[in-house]
Amino acid sequence: MMSVEFAAIGPDRALPVYLVGKDRLADAGLSEQALAWAQANGFDGQAGRTLVLPGESGNIGGAVFGLGDGASSALALGALARALPDGDWQLQGALDKPEIAALAVALGGYVFTRYGKKPGRRLRLSVPEGVDAGRLGRLTESVFLTRDLINTPTNDMGPDALEKAARDLAARHGAEVSVTAGDDLLAASFPMIHAVGRASDKAPRLIDLRWGREDAPKVTLVGKGVCFDTGGLDIKPASGMLLMKKDMGGAANVLGLASMIMAGGLKVRLRVLIPAVENAISGNAFRPGDVLQSRKGLTVEIGNTDAEGRLVLGDALALADEEKPELLIDMATLTGAARVALGPDLPPFYTDDEALAGEIAAASADVEDPLWRMPLWRPYDAKLASKVADLNNVTTDGFSGSITAALFLRRFVENTAAWAHFDIYGWTPAERPHAPVGGEAQGIRALEQVISKRFGN
Repeated sequence: MMSVEFAAIGPDRALPVYLVGKDRLADAGLSEQALAWAQANGFDGQAGRTLVLPGESGNIGGAVFGLGDGASSALALGALARALPDGDWQLQGALDKPEIAALAVALGGYVFTRYGKKPGRRLRLSVPEGVDAGRLGRLTESVFLTRDLINTPTNDMGPDALEKAARDLAARHGAEVSVTAGDDLLAASFPMIHAVGRASDKAPRLIDLRWGREDAPKVTLVGKGVCFDTGGLDIKPASGMLLMKKDMGGAANVLGLASMIMAGGLKVRLRVLIPAVENAISGNAFRPGDVLQSRKGLTVEIGNTDAEGRLVLGDALALADEEKPELLIDMATLTGAARVALGPDLPPFYTDDEALAGEIAAASADVEDPLWRMPLWRPYDAKLASKVADLNNVTTDGFSGSITAALFLRRFVENTAAWAHFDIYGWTPAERPHAPVGGEAQGIRALEQVISKRFGN
């Protein structure tokens, strides 16, 4: 739910928000009355603090927002969405990153309203000079799509509902969708997707979305769509299942990125592949010790049924790789080890393409969408050995779990030169200025910039 709108509002109609650095209140350009009010309320530019200023006749005259010592992110301005009263507002003062600042306010106003929660404040923000209002809207809507999909519980976001979400997005942009479901997955050579999802009463499926001119550079996005993960027969404890509605966060993020690409008219031939399953438990659930065939032709011994995401991604990546796209991206809420290493706010990514790694890192810093490169450390590849199959889906020593998961996926990408894997969390566990607790888009704003610069718009 968007509670912040972007508009062209004249300066005589929009109330100012003065951005004030630490101990720089006197330089903010406030009236004597406003300056006295701020001082009386102990405001001196503290990072993240908002103070509403009085106007004439008891009305609102504006607000001040503390930037602190200047080291904070432009995303800190997201706090304004929850602090400002309803009305028309404009950011006042020099902005290093005006697009990020305006976007932060919009993102901070997100409210998930599907189940009755009331929307927050209703603000209209004047678009900063030189910023494209249409682009701001596209980015905001795409992030909100991602958040909405992750926040929706599995009773309303199973594999069938995830397929509908992909079809709805495709319909808005003139894309095509085909779906292979149930036992048809076996006939079409997607045995690992079938094995992981067959125990659910909702049929497993592979969602395949295509958009753009057929002669344009091929960009393929693969997203893990495990709509709920019990852990399978290697069942998770109850505490481990509480957030498993977010295990389709990779799918949600690639759909958000696809929304950005299509709405922005980027000059690519886009393909989105989502293996959508529920890792459930029943009499036909796949078991520890089973050996699965894969689309790639590799056989995979199951060391743990709770390492199911890499299995469904393996089949989808193999399909994507057959087409030899110019760029192949996969996103998945894949390992707890990634969170142990980097925490929930800094997703690792893996690639052996040095040019691509540099572009991702630069875009991440530029648009303030945190990402951190981790190594595809080939000596650890041996940890995936199996005595009966080509490889195991887990290691036995418990070390380097995010790296070995990435190395597992690497086995299914052979023909594509530019590939990157993102081990995202897809969730904000503690409120941040631009993000309430709940589902989150991670890395897709940075990737939109990479794709735009590589292929044009």
